Amino acid sequence: MSRLVFVCFLVLAVSGFEVFSQSLAPKKRIYGIVIKGGHVIDPKNNINEVMDIAIEITSPSINGQPAAETRIALIAKNIDTALALQVVNAKGMYVSPGIIDIHTHVFYGHSKSDYLSNGSIAVIPDSYTFRTGVTTVVDAGGAGWKSFQTFKRNIIDLSNTRVLSMLNIVGEGMRGGEYEQNIDDMDPEKTAAAALENKEHVVGFKLAHFGKADWTPVERLTKAGRIANMPVMVDFGSGNQSLEELFFNYLRPGDIYTHSFCYVPGVREPIIDTETKLIKPFVRKAQKNGLIFDIGFGSGSFDYRTAIPAMKQGFFPNTLGTDLHASSINGAMKDQMNVFSVFLTMGMDIPSIIKAATWTPALTIKRPDLGNLSQGAIADITVISMREGDFGFKDIVGNRQEGKRRFECQLTIKGGRVVYDLNAISSKQHIQ
Repeated sequence: MSRLVFVCFLVLAVSGFEVFSQSLAPKKRIYGIVIKGGHVIDPKNNINEVMDIAIEITSPSINGQPAAETRIALIAKNIDTALALQVVNAKGMYVSPGIIDIHTHVFYGHSKSDYLSNGSIAVIPDSYTFRTGVTTVVDAGGAGWKSFQTFKRNIIDLSNTRVLSMLNIVGEGMRGGEYEQNIDDMDPEKTAAAALENKEHVVGFKLAHFGKADWTPVERLTKAGRIANMPVMVDFGSGNQSLEELFFNYLRPGDIYTHSFCYVPGVREPIIDTETKLIKPFVRKAQKNGLIFDIGFGSGSFDYRTAIPAMKQGFFPNTLGTDLHASSINGAMKDQMNVFSVFLTMGMDIPSIIKAATWTPALTIKRPDLGNLSQGAIADITVISMREGDFGFKDIVGNRQEGKRRFECQLTIKGGRVVYDLNAISSKQHIQ
């Protein structure tokens, strides 16, 4: 009997030692990155609280070709950092889906005469996106059906930023001047066909800068949209035509009206009554019906004379497109974080700002795989801090507003890879 007890004791002792040894062994790393302790804002999933995010381990490239984009493995209250190869301390910061800038001009080229279509007024995306939290841009009309393959070869295929396109209804694209006034080059069938042949990259259509009171360009734009079942974006030019007619006779729910807060009476109808400063009733109705109102800040399209009265009356934009180009980055617009800060100063709350730059643009361009932090979603993530102090923000005519807070991008992850890290929060501490 005593021998049996001794054997049982020995078995238990050995088993206990094995369990103890296993507890001391290093844990297997099953995540590539864990973002720890950040205030997560994910509008799709109604998350607005402190959470952790784990990202899968990134696969190595194969034969020099990038591996598939890494996915979000888990979002939870407390993820063990010992399970990660890399840890990001996001305490005190906001963590959002990767920002989608729905209105940019990135069809850069060396021509000074071709404006935003293979021209030098456009910008190279990677130089201006990741540092401001943007992982996806939509080029708004730089390329037309004639020039799209050049855009794809020179910009889309060479960029680390995810570059999507709204094709210009003008076949030559946004080359400026007479090119954009040429109705004969506005072919809805050829434009729609080019979009359908390149659905991975093309997400809609754009009309801009038309200078006459003629509905033909709008008709051809919207026809392309119907053929391809894609949204259209309208920069309403300088023909001073009726916004109400545009909204209710031509545009569909999900279409986009950009430069919503411009103020050029006599050139383009504002969304407010210039005497009473009240939002025109049909504007609210159009938004309620599903029309998307984009900012398109740019260098000539965001004016406090429209923006402040509209915001005070509770009329907020659906999307916060920057209208990124060489003129706007050194003017009032600057970058996406500055645009966020402008709208925070005017009273838009942080979750609404994040939604207008993530989930809403994702749905608008029919890319629900983007703009969210769902488990299994592409790991595009932005980490943002909030600076406190005395700041100034201006519109395109030089009017100034003062604010106490400014957004600052700390870290950007694109497809599971850290592509920007302002203060090395994803790096290990160097030990002397």
